[in-house]
Amino acid sequence: MAIHYRCRHCKTEIGTLPFESAKDTILELQKLDEGEEERFLTVEQDGNLTVRCICEQCEQSLLRFPDYYTLSKWLQ
Repeated sequence: MAIHYRCRHCKTEIGTLPFESAKDTILELQKLDEGEEERFLTVEQDGNLTVRCICEQCEQSLLRFPDYYTLSKWLQ
């Protein structure tokens, strides 16, 4: 099992933690509310966990253009 971090906007893979490194992260992720868990976590068929977060480029774009927050999909 591994935890994959992927940008929720541009789908870029940010990083991966192998199972040995993932134990503490899994404990922290279990603290999420049910609604947050559904928005940010996906359990894949192979048992891997995908965390949808934001990459630096998308974060910078949102800081420069805060109106993007109102759009459901701002990357084409």
